[in-house]
Amino acid sequence: MASAVLSASHRRLPLAALAVLSASLASGCTAEGVSELPLERLNLPAGFRAEVFAEVENARQLTRSDSGMIYVGSRRAGKVHALIDSDGDGRAESLRLIDEKLELPTGVTWHQGDLYVAAVSTVLRYRDIDARLDSVPEPEVVLDDLPTDTHHGWKYLKFGPDGRLYIPVGAPCNICDPDEPYATIISVDVDNPADRRVVARGVRNSVGFAWDPATGDLWFTDNGRDRLGDEIPPCELNHLTEEGQHFGYPHFHGAGIADPKFGDTGGPRKAYREPALTLGPHVAPLGMTFYGGDALPARYNGDIILAEHGSWNRSAEAGPIGYRLIHAEAAADGSLSYEVFIDGWLNADGTRWGRPVDVLEIPDGSLLVSDDE
Repeated sequence: MASAVLSASHRRLPLAALAVLSASLASGCTAEGVSELPLERLNLPAGFRAEVFAEVENARQLTRSDSGMIYVGSRRAGKVHALIDSDGDGRAESLRLIDEKLELPTGVTWHQGDLYVAAVSTVLRYRDIDARLDSVPEPEVVLDDLPTDTHHGWKYLKFGPDGRLYIPVGAPCNICDPDEPYATIISVDVDNPADRRVVARGVRNSVGFAWDPATGDLWFTDNGRDRLGDEIPPCELNHLTEEGQHFGYPHFHGAGIADPKFGDTGGPRKAYREPALTLGPHVAPLGMTFYGGDALPARYNGDIILAEHGSWNRSAEAGPIGYRLIHAEAAADGSLSYEVFIDGWLNADGTRWGRPVDVLEIPDGSLLVSDDE
């Protein structure tokens, strides 16, 4: 099955239309093959519609330039692409290869004219990228001294409200107690890469984060550890309120679940910040956004839309979970709850036809959703 970028929008605005990009793709998918994606299996809120915006090999993180270019990283494919909607009709008419043969270039972000790409231990910068798609510049190395481990070594990139580049550095294991910078989120001044700070600690593997536009606070997803059974620990949505806070890994998981190996070595549970929201076990939460447009009903405004990539190691008896988008909202007392926003990538027999990865709001209020399967 081809990986893709889907567009989801509410009926009150024009809908993004089907765009098929097959000619230059190594996957060899055809227009006919893309049209056979079973989008009718998606369970959408009333009045919503989903269509294929573009076909992109192994689509992962999405970013948009001020001129409207969509850039997408991959993981296994080792490529970065640009999606071009030259006539502004909501269709990506063409696709350009930005770079290839990179190591797990999952993370991409556009900032002040330049495209930044994370390839495990290295962050690359492609200057003035929108104007140079016909002759892509050689990338500059912003930093090349991050850990080289590929276990949780793929990255997610975004610039924060402070103008610094935020980079997660995952734990190089399922469960271990590594030295920093492992199991952290760091921020870097890209003009002076030696200026870097640990923003969050005790983070096993975050592959998605965003800032609350109302408060400026950082929120991020974290994938819980494996091999404790089907039902624990939960994956997490976390809320950073002070730089340097510790979120428990490897000592505690979820809302204070002590790790069998490291629970006695980390001091009191109260020293760690618990999740703002515990999600399902092994659902693999990845990309997220705070919705700020007016294309969706007002109840979604300011809330979080989050992609759950889906479990890979639950038993056959328990069955797979995740493979959906969720909507998280705050109650009057500040507590969070969540509901299913879109699901249907998981078939009734436990097989799957897709895995959502990242969520990007575009100016008309529609959402682009990458699917790497």
